[in-house]
Amino acid sequence: MIDQIQQLRATRLALVLALTSLAANPFCLAQTPGRVQDLQTPTVTGGEPAAGKRVRQVLPAYRGSDVYHLLYLPSDWQPGQKYPVIVEYAGNKYQTSPGTVEGSNLGYGISGGKGAIWVCMPYVDSKEQRNQTRWWGDVDATVAYCKETVALVCDRFGGDAENVFIAGFSRGAIAGNFIGLYDDQIASLWRGFICHSHYDGVKQWAYAGSDRLSAAKRLSRLGDRAQFISHEKSVDPTRDYLADVMPQGNFTFQVLAGWDHTDTWVLYDIPERTTLREWFNATCQETR
Repeated sequence: MIDQIQQLRATRLALVLALTSLAANPFCLAQTPGRVQDLQTPTVTGGEPAAGKRVRQVLPAYRGSDVYHLLYLPSDWQPGQKYPVIVEYAGNKYQTSPGTVEGSNLGYGISGGKGAIWVCMPYVDSKEQRNQTRWWGDVDATVAYCKETVALVCDRFGGDAENVFIAGFSRGAIAGNFIGLYDDQIASLWRGFICHSHYDGVKQWAYAGSDRLSAAKRLSRLGDRAQFISHEKSVDPTRDYLADVMPQGNFTFQVLAGWDHTDTWVLYDIPERTTLREWFNATCQETR
């Protein structure tokens, strides 16, 4: 009888978490019954950055505009300490993604809210002075915003400049190389790359520079640094592409079987998330 009561309570808790998460983010949907969601991406709150808070921030050059990023300091954050930084880029606005900084989930799922600073970075629409929800906006402005924000986070909030990662889903996965390897300066920021669902150069898209030749030039800035590459259904197209253009690369591939096109899988207690966390922790410990 006691076991039945405990099981009922656990089921009720899982249902409450799922419903609460869905209310906060309608794009965060459970994929298959039986998978346990043990994390809920924090909502954005007002005020100054503090441990366990996810807050909106604006660079000085964009005050008064609608261009902004989100900063999350881990629940165990303390002044004077150093923390790895996960810089995340969102997917396009799509059926399973709002295309916004608020709709990102990877960084929180990787860290579980502890031990790492999480920054959700915008694509900058310079003309409209807002965050872009489809593709890149002004690429130069987007790259410049990222460089300045990473420097700010490391200088003011204890980000470890030797352990900065770039992560992204869908459009954001392509951004890992398209933005993250755009020039030598931004390419030098990263310890590792986390690309979920799509990859720069595998498919040609409707924007300049999506061709394989341009993508290969960006990829040449990667060197021997590690990339974690995952995709629903199959990673073979990306694996085949990289075997052709960078056969000696430091790549880890992970298939997300049974999942739709979403980044919410990191909010679930599944083996694939464990693998990603182990990769992240091991890559943090390596020296360049």
